[in-house]
Amino acid sequence: SPHSPSNGSSRALSVGEMYLFDTGGQYLDGTTDITRTVHWSEPTPLQKEAYTRVLMGNIDLSRLVFPSRTAGGTVESFARRALWDVGLNYGHGTGHGIGNFLSVHEWPVGFQSNNVPLEAGMFTSIEPGYYRDGEFGIRIEDVALVVEAQTEETFLTFEVVSLVPYDRKLIDLSLLSPEQIRYLNAYYERIRALVGPELRRQRLEEEHAWLQASTEP
Repeated sequence: SPHSPSNGSSRALSVGEMYLFDTGGQYLDGTTDITRTVHWSEPTPLQKEAYTRVLMGNIDLSRLVFPSRTAGGTVESFARRALWDVGLNYGHGTGHGIGNFLSVHEWPVGFQSNNVPLEAGMFTSIEPGYYRDGEFGIRIEDVALVVEAQTEETFLTFEVVSLVPYDRKLIDLSLLSPEQIRYLNAYYERIRALVGPELRRQRLEEEHAWLQASTEP
């Protein structure tokens, strides 16, 4: 695997740093690609603000309503705007198509200029980030399904299908708009409703308690 550890490059984990987990798996009913960034102690003000702005970009693109057959490249900057506001950016794509038990990076869906227009039924990742060389890295990646929006004309939006809480410790609520907070609360309610009973069914009580605490309004 490209991620094999070695004695030369491996080092011990510590509580004083940010960690970026890029996770995923191949399942018979779909492919997952989910990234979460966490801090197990006290993040710096910059880390907290950068994380919050990455999350704002993730939310802004996820809740966007746009005309059918809009090119991904047309809406890509919604994921960057909160970072751009304070002169920050990231140097990678905002998302890629995801296959159904196929490729994790599935051509030709995505947000680059050479991707096909977005249509209902497509799966894409939404993954803004922010990186400071040698210091820390942030990425928040969800898998989203392109669905029809509740509008008179046929417009589209995204339905996020990755049901994993974000790290509360890293969110500066004062930066979020009421709409972003409402979106976050609705997302947390969905996680509780869909993942909670499954953890209970598997008798994973410690995990269930963690989920409840991580999805408080």
